[in-house]
Amino acid sequence: MIQCKRVYAAVDAADGRRVLVDRLWPRGCSKAALQLHAWLREVAPSAALRRQLHERPQAFAEFRQAYRRELAGHPEHWQGLLELAGQGTLTLLFAARDDAHNNARVLAEFLEEELDRRGPPGSPVCYAGEDGGRGPRG
Repeated sequence: MIQCKRVYAAVDAADGRRVLVDRLWPRGCSKAALQLHAWLREVAPSAALRRQLHERPQAFAEFRQAYRRELAGHPEHWQGLLELAGQGTLTLLFAARDDAHNNARVLAEFLEEELDRRGPPGSPVCYAGEDGGRGPRG
């Protein structure tokens, strides 16, 4: 499960792994208070894109498309988040005031779609016993 939360909200045991996904450190927050698993600056939108959203919040749809293109171009920045999400709850932390229109929401949506696209693991162990106990066919 992937969820999003403002860095200023109280830490909760249900947060699971907490990852800050902003390029800049949030004002007034100490590293100890955030109780982070990681700070992934590189997964945040580029500086130019971040400025664009700040200057034109009404153009969120445009920001969303551009940020998704950035993410698609750099899977090395978000691959580890998929692993964390597969292990339990992953909370993406953000500092933006707008709870609905921010980079963490776009990233969460992107990651959920990537998890859905990949589907369940296809390990041979998963198929053990599917032959009804008949053994190898010959």
